[in-house]
Amino acid sequence: QCVLSGSWRSDAGCQMVVSVLGKDGSFSGSYLPGPATGGSEILTSPLEGSQQDARLVQQPTFSFTVHWQLRETARTTAFLGQCYVGTNGEETLHALWLQREAADSPAEDWKATW
Repeated sequence: QCVLSGSWRSDAGCQMVVSVLGKDGSFSGSYLPGPATGGSEILTSPLEGSQQDARLVQQPTFSFTVHWQLRETARTTAFLGQCYVGTNGEETLHALWLQREAADSPAEDWKATW
């Protein structure tokens, strides 16, 4: 059915926990990067997003943002993806991301988005 509430783990060991799923598809929770991302200095960070109504489509799209809890810089990542249901009923999320780190000046802007 692809309801995002619960705990999800990526291939890189990142963990997303969706703790609140609203009737309108909005959700919130937390995100913690895994060891493969070099995220040892990153604390568990809040996330907020929304998904299509799973009652209307079987494999809904979703988006969410993570505002990283970092000590030395400001960073936000936007994720955009879709939930798939396999033939065995297992739910899998596929997503792309775009990350923005604070730049010191407009001249540094070119290297702030990954």
